[in-house]
Amino acid sequence: MYSSKTTIPTRTIRSSRPIHSGLLLAVITAARWLVRKMNERRNCNALMELSDAQLKDIGLSRGQTESDVHVYSRS
Repeated sequence: MYSSKTTIPTRTIRSSRPIHSGLLLAVITAARWLVRKMNERRNCNALMELSDAQLKDIGLSRGQTESDVHVYSRS
């Protein structure tokens, strides 16, 4: 059988790794941002579902829940 030996220069592999790792980092950063925004939206929706009396119990007013100043996390 015929066996071909093809080698890839080391220079080519090393130069492509930073591009791939940079791309991976960008994808991870974008995914984290998207998850954070989805959580903020979920929390905002949960606050908007509360009645004025319930908001008063936790020390908020309707105006505060409509602003982006107060961001609360929910498990």
